[in-house]
Amino acid sequence: MTRQYQALILDQQGGVLRITMNRPEALNALNTQMVSELREVFQNLYYDRSVRVVILEGAGRAFCAGLDLKESSSRQGGGTRRTPEQGLDGQRAIAEIYVAMRRCPQPIISIVQGSGAGGGFALALASDIRILSEDARMNAAFIRIGLSACDMGVSYFLPRMIGMSLASEYMLTGRFITAERAMQIGLANRVVPHTELRKEAEAFAEDMLHATPLGLRLTKDGLNQAVDAGGLEAAMAIEDRNQILTSTDPNFAEGIAAFFEKRKPNYS
Repeated sequence: MTRQYQALILDQQGGVLRITMNRPEALNALNTQMVSELREVFQNLYYDRSVRVVILEGAGRAFCAGLDLKESSSRQGGGTRRTPEQGLDGQRAIAEIYVAMRRCPQPIISIVQGSGAGGGFALALASDIRILSEDARMNAAFIRIGLSACDMGVSYFLPRMIGMSLASEYMLTGRFITAERAMQIGLANRVVPHTELRKEAEAFAEDMLHATPLGLRLTKDGLNQAVDAGGLEAAMAIEDRNQILTSTDPNFAEGIAAFFEKRKPNYS
């Protein structure tokens, strides 16, 4: 993660990588540059063992206001209509970000302040932990601009998190989910004052680093598999595999020793 990016700021401290979407003047809307960079970063994380936890945030007063409609409108205003194939390529270029977020083995903690709309809402949903500021507002904005609300994985993530009835309410109307409401329905892990957002995210990251690197990766992998498993036995087969793999990992002994000695583990 040494390459310099234009729309993102990357800062790695130990095993924690902080990714900051850095278009504050545009409320961190997803333009072509940011889409390309987010996709590249999350795809590369699959092979990066130096990063164990990811914190995703937006610079300024918003997390991410969704697709950059000004850029999209300017492209379409050129008079040349995209073919269906070109449109599908563009759609999938964005969609691959969310697939990569779930596929990468590192837990992702999203810090959401202000607007998290459309594709920004999907970024929060594709994360493992969501920490919201008191002014956070999220919605499936797609349906309010003439599109379907079933976009960027929202129709997959949201019903699994809050149930079909509530997902239908927010996806069919495009209504905003306030921070308070997100906490009530189990969509937010924490709601804190704006000044406490980073501190809360760092506390989650610190707790995650007490797991062995393999144990942390396989826990995210197991959750991904279990949510779509065909039943209890299928889920437990994944659990059994993961427990045997982690118990034979050399770091397992260090984890046990650190637990009994009440100290921070030192994993290889």
